[in-house]
Amino acid sequence: MVRRFASKLYNWVAVMIVLGALLGHFYPGVAVKMQPLADGFINLIKMLIPPVILCSVVLGIAGAGSIKKAGRVGAKAILYFEVVSTFALVIGLIMANVFGPGRSFHADPSKLDPRLVAGYVAQAHHMTVTDHLLKMIPKTLFSAFTDGDILQVLLISVLLGFSAAALPEKYKAPLIAMLENVSKMFFGVMKQILYLAPIGAGAAIAFTIGKFGLKSLVPMAQLIGLFYATCALFVIVVLGTIARLAGFNIFKVLRYIKGELLLVLATSSSESALIPLMTKMEHLGLSKSIVGLVIPTGYSFNLDGTNIYMTLASIFIAQAMGIELTLGQQLGILVVTMITSKGAAGVTGSGFITLAATLAVVPGIPVAGMALILGIDKFMSEARAITNHIGNCLAAVLMAIWEKELDWKRFNEVLNRHEDEPMPEVALAEE
Repeated sequence: MVRRFASKLYNWVAVMIVLGALLGHFYPGVAVKMQPLADGFINLIKMLIPPVILCSVVLGIAGAGSIKKAGRVGAKAILYFEVVSTFALVIGLIMANVFGPGRSFHADPSKLDPRLVAGYVAQAHHMTVTDHLLKMIPKTLFSAFTDGDILQVLLISVLLGFSAAALPEKYKAPLIAMLENVSKMFFGVMKQILYLAPIGAGAAIAFTIGKFGLKSLVPMAQLIGLFYATCALFVIVVLGTIARLAGFNIFKVLRYIKGELLLVLATSSSESALIPLMTKMEHLGLSKSIVGLVIPTGYSFNLDGTNIYMTLASIFIAQAMGIELTLGQQLGILVVTMITSKGAAGVTGSGFITLAATLAVVPGIPVAGMALILGIDKFMSEARAITNHIGNCLAAVLMAIWEKELDWKRFNEVLNRHEDEPMPEVALAEE
């Protein structure tokens, strides 16, 4: 029993999360010093994201069989992302209006210190609608990779993918073979990095609790509770219904990716589990081309948790400052958020920066109001990242079903497997 427990990496992640939380609560001074370990682990993973996306997307498009098919899958995925993201935005608006978590605050705008959020506002200053669109275009072919901008990496990868797909077979075949070998090499590096997952996860939790403290949750318990409940409602009701209509049980899928969810929970970043998720989806019976096209794209365009947070937090700030928004103003927030949320990939803090960008272009809500939730934003980023991660997992399965590129026999066997059966090497299951 003990040996079986110790053989699974995600069990060690869970143990370190608990130990990190205890360290942060009882020894906050020591816990805060754990930040370099947490940042170092996340940076190791982020280092691999651009090249892995490049290889995966190019192979996904070139391996789709035809440019027409690749374009069709991409168009379906983008359409699905927009529809589901809109549901997330609307649910956030509805929950904020029904429960009104900010109505009892009665905050005085003149007493809020705008300097607390000045850094986030400065980062969001140029994030207008036009800037968001132009942000997709890199300055050079390599700047997207050095800057780690997922949207720009996606653009380059898609262009290269379609170019590779159009090449004659005698040129395309060796190119694909080379990229497959390079991709395997990067996944091998990720396998090595994931041995550090327990340390990175424990350090991340210790730092968060040590820096902000559990006491900081008390004043905002209603907002935090409502946000977590809204995310859970979205996953169970919206995504669960979609999964049921597609012919599978979302809870079995959640059990299958529990190791990655633990990692996302600890690091507050869905990027930390991107590569393991891609491995697991292929192991589940999805075609390599679907996984390579849908999941990397979803990390920029399918941000369900971020969308829920954006509308819920915007309405909360308005309510707390005594600002009653009309239906038209709330719909305006929804439209602006649909644009500003793109590219807020699962990096810790990106949701707060994107919220600043949204409020900057929405008249009537002072950006300084963000100071009200600054202290507890870190505790909500976990739910954002987990919801984003689950949404991308589900999207990949649905695209595979719609394109008839899902091995149903394999899919059901893996989801119904016994815990002792082997899992993908790169994934957080067992080593």
